[in-house]
Parts: sequence; structure tokens; C-alpha cells
Amino acid sequence: MSVDLSKRRDGPGLAHLSGHLALLAATGGLCLTVTGIWLFPAMLIHGVVLSFLFCPLHESVHRTAFRTGWLNRAVADAVGFLMVLPPRWFTAFHLAHHRFTQDPGRDPELASPKPTTVGRYLYVLSGFDYWHRAVGGLLTRARGKADDSFLDTRLMTRAVREARIYLGLYVATALLATVLGPRLFLVLWIGPALLGQPFLRAYLLAEHWGCPAVKDMWANTRTTLSLAPVRWLAWNMPFHAEHHANPGIPFHALPAYAKAEAHQRHVVASGYTAFHTERLEALRAGTAEPV
Repeated sequence: MSVDLSKRRDGPGLAHLSGHLALLAATGGLCLTVTGIWLFPAMLIHGVVLSFLFCPLHESVHRTAFRTGWLNRAVADAVGFLMVLPPRWFTAFHLAHHRFTQDPGRDPELASPKPTTVGRYLYVLSGFDYWHRAVGGLLTRARGKADDSFLDTRLMTRAVREARIYLGLYVATALLATVLGPRLFLVLWIGPALLGQPFLRAYLLAEHWGCPAVKDMWANTRTTLSLAPVRWLAWNMPFHAEHHANPGIPFHALPAYAKAEAHQRHVVASGYTAFHTERLEALRAGTAEPV
């Protein structure tokens, strides 16, 4: 290609993040404005926008959200706190996932196998599986223990220190909530995080579940064709096969890369509804794979 799509820039990331945060502020304002039965749908919408902050966190751990290093670190730290996903630990986890994608013995994403029953599917989709692993992992690392094979001695030391810092911040936040009153924290953070997580789970399940356990990144990862608002909220990560094939390409260049390399894709879903419909059929037939 004549254009270097791997070039990292601050401008696109700052613009996209500003838009995401502006939308988050608008939905948060809605939560503080409405009352009664309208509060639940307002928190649900806010929760979806909040949960999809995972996408700039993901871009930041790849160091592709921004060219400037401290911007990547600052966004990763802030969002990691909101999602109980400390970024130094998550970086080690995620890079191991990229090295060993769909390898049942080495891909850390498969340490918790994909659903093979409808009941397990609903449990994963609820988000409770995520919160159990996220909070449990944080507490385990804060105690100085972890059996994560992708953490060497140096990374383990960093992960333990990070977990203890985050745990201290959560305790401080809880104390602050007791002083100021819990409503703001429940309406703007805790409640929406719980309500929005199922939508993030539904999105993330489409990335690899049911793809072949092979080394070819174009085959072991699925691209999901989706509407422009979904692509925007997910920072173009529905182009996931393209991302795994070349993780150094920033989110803002993925559409151009996807257009140029569309012939390389092996697994494509025509949308998230189509993906989940197909997976439910496989679950009911007993043919859904745990990878």
C-alpha cells in the first residue's frame, strides 16, 4: 500500500476518545435527570457506553490508541480502574492471547472455555462470569499469589503491586461513597457497569468463538460486519481478523486495511444477531465448541 497504515497519531485517538466521553457524559446526565421507571433504561444505555470503554483500553495496551506513550498509559489506567481490569496485568494477558490465539493450552482467554450449553452461554452473557474472574483475580494478585502462566517474575511483581494499588483505590472510593452518599456511585458507575457488561460480553464472544484452532490469524479470528454506530462505539474492533493479522495498525486505519485485505478473511459474520443466532443453534444441537 502507498499509505503507511501503521503510523500512530494522537489526533484520531483524542477525537474518538472525546466523542466517547461526551456520549458518556450525556448518558450520565440522563441518569441524573430521570426518575422512576425511566432510570433503569437510562442506566442501561449509560452502561453500554461505559462498558465499551474497554475498546480504548484495548487500543491503549497495544500502544496504538495514541502516538504519545503517557496518553496510552493514562487512558489504560483510568479505564482499567472503572472496569476492574488493571492494565499491566491485562497487557500481559492480552499479548499472550495474541501470541497463542485459539491454542487451548496456551491462550489465556481459553482458561475459561467458551460455552457448550445454553445455560453456560447465558451465564457468560450475564457478565457474572467476568466479574467473578476480574474481582477474584484482583484479590488473588493483591495477596501476592497468581498462577497465570503468562506472568514471569518481573511481570508478576508489577501485577501484584498494581493490584494492591487498585485495591487501595477501591477501598478509598468506597469510603468516599459513604461520606458523599452512594447514589452517584450506584447510578453512574456500579449499576451501569453491571447492566452494560452483557452487551460487551455479546460483542466479545464473536471475536473467536467457533473459529478453528489454527495458527493462521485470518482463520482463527472472526470479523463481524456491523453498523457504523457499533463500529464507532467499538473503536473499529469488529474488524477483528484484521486486527489479529496486524495488531500494529491503529483503530482509525483498520477500515482501510480491512477493505484492502478483505479477500484474506476466512470467518465472517454478517452481524452480531446472525452470530448469536448461529451459536444458539449450535448450542442446542450440542455442536458448540469450547474454543
